[in-house]
Amino acid sequence: MNKRPFIVGIPCDHRMVGHHPFHMVGEKYIAAVRDGSGALPLLIPVLPDSIPSSEILASVDGLFFTGSPSNVSPKRYNGTAPREGVLQDEHRDATTLPLLEAAIKHGTPTLCVCRGFQELNVALGGTLHQHVQEVPGRTDHRENKDADLDTQYGPAHEVTVRDGGLLSKMVREKTFKVNSLHSQGIDKIAPGLHADAVAPDGQIEAVSMPGAKAFLFAVQWHPEWRWRENPQSRAIFAAFGKAIREKAHHITAA
Repeated sequence: MNKRPFIVGIPCDHRMVGHHPFHMVGEKYIAAVRDGSGALPLLIPVLPDSIPSSEILASVDGLFFTGSPSNVSPKRYNGTAPREGVLQDEHRDATTLPLLEAAIKHGTPTLCVCRGFQELNVALGGTLHQHVQEVPGRTDHRENKDADLDTQYGPAHEVTVRDGGLLSKMVREKTFKVNSLHSQGIDKIAPGLHADAVAPDGQIEAVSMPGAKAFLFAVQWHPEWRWRENPQSRAIFAAFGKAIREKAHHITAA
């Protein structure tokens, strides 16, 4: 009898294509979960009437919260109204923020990238800079949108790994270079989260939660991009996959 595959749920972005709403996830995220973590990606629609978190958690072994062209709505952390032209996705916010809280309580292995990194911080009570490049002392963390993708996703700056977090257990290096394609970033870190890595300007780039029931890790950069070519990215997706399998085996044994 064949065992069912380990399933990772990936909440979608909500987009209008012409006159019709679509639910979308970038292929690079889907492929990294399948090939880097050895799990079956399952796309989660972000419907106007959100699917209850309990129903989602009953159907998956892990969760992956991806990056997106949209920003977390600032009203979710009492921030100022977004500037004109800054893309929002209220449908995604309504699904992901309560889902993150529920996943942590449930002990579901969870990996978050870019927007997902920001969602985790907001879901747990933290706040965001909407425009990091305008914060005194911070550098410009945005990509050159006119460049080719390999340049946009190329190494942009170093991060320094801090002891006491999950990242220090996954990688050997104390410093390494990452890509950088964001305007939003952590302002006030949420209670319970640990800053696993910081950029040279002090911007938090990775977080975990000491004492979490299961794997919980988030990064501001994009490890899914050409993940096979990067040892840190390989380590992150492999650790996520290992955590999913160990959690599922533990549940089965119990």
